[in-house]
Amino acid sequence: LNDYHRQVVRPAVMEFLGNITGESILDIACGNGSFSALLSRMGAKVTAIDYSDQLIDIAKMRWKESHVEFLVCDATNEESILSLGEHRFSKAVSTMALMDISDIKSMVKALSRVLKHNGLFVFATQHPCFVTLTDRYMTEHSYQGEAITGQPVQHTYYHRSLQDLFSPLFENGFAIEGLKETCFKDKEHPDVLTVKAKLI
Repeated sequence: LNDYHRQVVRPAVMEFLGNITGESILDIACGNGSFSALLSRMGAKVTAIDYSDQLIDIAKMRWKESHVEFLVCDATNEESILSLGEHRFSKAVSTMALMDISDIKSMVKALSRVLKHNGLFVFATQHPCFVTLTDRYMTEHSYQGEAITGQPVQHTYYHRSLQDLFSPLFENGFAIEGLKETCFKDKEHPDVLTVKAKLI
């Protein structure tokens, strides 16, 4: 866990999630599972999914003593998410992953069915107004960038404007209840946008 996640990402996400004791939470694009394990230690019943079977294997090995259910699941595939069970989760979360997902419309549509009534979806993502390597804002597009210093292959990022981030939520019955813009080193240009949406 680095300072960026510790200082910028997690505080806003945890504030929006609220009390998670006994809650059934879906962690979308869980990566190595560190956040999933934290939620489990705090008393949540966690199902964590990722498209990469290698990352799921790492998460299972690293957090084998946790009670997290780690599963390979394609977040861009509506049926894949629905296979987890309709109205199963009280909350869903995604930390710094939406900009890595090629299609969020299918994911949000599926979330409207796997979440319970009044369920929450909390996500943190790169702030689309300030964190991008291109000069286009309104048009959805992808671009290549370095996620970790020295990585052998560049990472694919998917840029979406604020309206493209929020429209799938509104179209599937979500209302935005909270929004935070948090900064890391430059205190006037936020790095992270964190959103709390409720299924109504």
